[in-house]
Amino acid sequence: MAIEAVVFDMDGVLIDAKEWHYEALNRALGYFGYTISRADHLTTYDGLPTRRKLEMLSEERGLPRGLHGFLSELKQQYTVDQVYLKCRPMFVHEYTLSNLKARGYKLGLGSNSIRSTVELMMRKSNLIGYLDTMVSNEDVKRPKPHPDIYLKAAEQLGVAPERCLVVEDNQNGIRAAEAAGCHLLVVNSVLDVQLDRVLQAIRLAEGASA
Repeated sequence: MAIEAVVFDMDGVLIDAKEWHYEALNRALGYFGYTISRADHLTTYDGLPTRRKLEMLSEERGLPRGLHGFLSELKQQYTVDQVYLKCRPMFVHEYTLSNLKARGYKLGLGSNSIRSTVELMMRKSNLIGYLDTMVSNEDVKRPKPHPDIYLKAAEQLGVAPERCLVVEDNQNGIRAAEAAGCHLLVVNSVLDVQLDRVLQAIRLAEGASA
């Protein structure tokens, strides 16, 4: 079965922003005496939307739910500050996406971030022009690890999920892609998102489903 589309996660895949989110949320939480340890971030919170992280802190550590809205807004502002300071185009990603586009693949993005962050990061990284669709956590009822984001991306691209290759880096995203029925390329960092690796994953997916 031919792969027709490639859908990328954003944080840790196209944008090296995992630390930005971690630092921004902890900075906001710090005003109220809360923090997320690096170990907890890596094993539990990585890849989840901010509202889910705050709900977990309320359930597990008593963070007042009345603070959720304020903390989300504060965290978002701190994240935007980081994006303007640090988000830059990467040649390897522009090369990869432009070549995939030239080969006829449809390209999408599926992120657990809110839409304004997705659009800002894609503009700052100069990747927005290559994408046929962008799905944020605000576009679905259930974010990753549920499959909704990747199902929505496939629907908007007009491609069956089993004809999509998803590029992911964390367990919540991997679970979402698998639950959606997509093929997977798992990367360890933004530097692993290279054209030859994506094309190899496409060939393996097509071979496995032949």
